[in-house]
Formats: sequence, structure tokens, C-alpha cells
Amino acid sequence: MKKTIYFNVLVIAAMTASTSCNKENDAYVTTDPPPNVTAVVRSAAGDSAGIVVKVNEFRLLSGDPLNAAPGATAGRREVNWDAVPANLTNANNFPFSFFGESDAALPNGRKRGLILQNAGATFRVDSTAFSGVDASYSSQFETFSKKRLFANMAAIVTEVTFKVPGSNTDAFVKGFGVIFTDVDNAASTSIEYFNGTKSLGVYKAPIRTVAGSFSFLGVGFPNEKVTRVRITSGNAVLAQGVKDISNGGSKDLVVMDDFIYSEPSVN
Repeated sequence: MKKTIYFNVLVIAAMTASTSCNKENDAYVTTDPPPNVTAVVRSAAGDSAGIVVKVNEFRLLSGDPLNAAPGATAGRREVNWDAVPANLTNANNFPFSFFGESDAALPNGRKRGLILQNAGATFRVDSTAFSGVDASYSSQFETFSKKRLFANMAAIVTEVTFKVPGSNTDAFVKGFGVIFTDVDNAASTSIEYFNGTKSLGVYKAPIRTVAGSFSFLGVGFPNEKVTRVRITSGNAVLAQGVKDISNGGSKDLVVMDDFIYSEPSVN
């Protein structure tokens, strides 16, 4: 049986529990991780104020401080997309390695050890809530950290691997989390974590609430190395004429804001 510690929105942080496979866990896990895998889950849904407690708990779990330069051995990294320049914003041209560069001449903000891996994918960072893709999106997607959002424009699945920041050395993290916006379908959005080829489980993001459109999911693995994550965001890609189910359409369209993860390491 897996051992998973859940921190629900209505439970204070100090009240943690280790649970085995049962129906209660189905709200979070769709594929059971292998035996003896311990996962620490933080999740919440709502407006910014409604999720920030769980986001901050996951930040603490991932490590302090928030690192801004290569060479760290502890702490965490965050990507909120707002450092992306104008020439790579509002167009389907975001580089896979923008936040995983090793060139010493590039600024430290580009050296966060995060690599996007999808073959044939087209990534977009957008400052208009993707209204340039379809005008209806302007009221669909909110930003947790103003004002850019991120989406895979070719597929609903985005894969991420890690490098030691500032280098080409493969690395692992101990936890990874995403703030999603506009999750309407309980089955549409998830993160699967891998240690090499071993799946550590598929964890669902909670659906949005009446109070707000954000859904946060972060999972830490104290006894595992996370070498890759597979993010599934919604059940359709953004495109002209494709409407969200909350706006008269038939698809659950979901985009992403902040990524939060522990310092990529080889040790």
C-alpha cells in the first residue's frame, strides 16, 4: 500500500495523517504509486487568498530560501513566467530550455534547472489571458502571479525534467507543484511523478470553486528522487473557436501559472 499524507483545505497544517489505499484517497490519486512510496500532498482550490496557505506550505516543504542563482545545495526554485521577455510573449515560440540554460553569459534568472521535454510541442507564455487565441479566454483565465500564464498549445500533456541550475547535468527534485487556472472537471488535470521509469503516482488537481478559479497541487517525496513530471492540463488545447465548458463549450480548458519545486540536485 502507498503511504500518502494529505493536507486538505479544511484541515490545519499540523493535523497530518498517513493513509493507505482507500476511497478517501481517490479524490487525489488516480494511479496508485508503488508499494512503500511516501507522498506528501498539498492541494487547495479557490481565489488567491484561498490557496495561498497551501502554496506557502508547499514552499516550506520544498525548502527555503527561494534561490536566484546557481550553486545552491538546498532551498527551492519557482517559475512564474513574468521574467519572459516581450518577444517570447503572446506567441507560440517559448523555448523549451528558457529556464534551464547553462550559458554563463545569460542572466541567472534563466538558470533555474527546468527543461520542457515534449517532442513537437508548441509552448506559449501569454500576458493577455490568451485572448489573442480566442477572445472568450479574456474572462476565462486568471493569474495568480501577475501577469503571464503558460500553456502547451499542441497537447494537453507537458513533461518537465531537471538540470542542476546553470549546468547541463541531469538532476532530480524532491517535490513539484503547479498552480492551475480554471479546472472544471475533476478528472481533467493531474500531475504524474517519476523516478526514472518508475511512476510515483498520478495526483489530481482539485476543481475550481465558486470563490475563485485557481487549483493548486504540489506533491513532495521525502524518500524518492523525482527525475520527471508529466502534467496533464485539461482535456483540450486552446484554439480559436474552442470554448470552455463554463463558457458554453464542451471542453475543460486549463492553463498554468506558477511552478514550484525543490532545488534540483544530483545528491
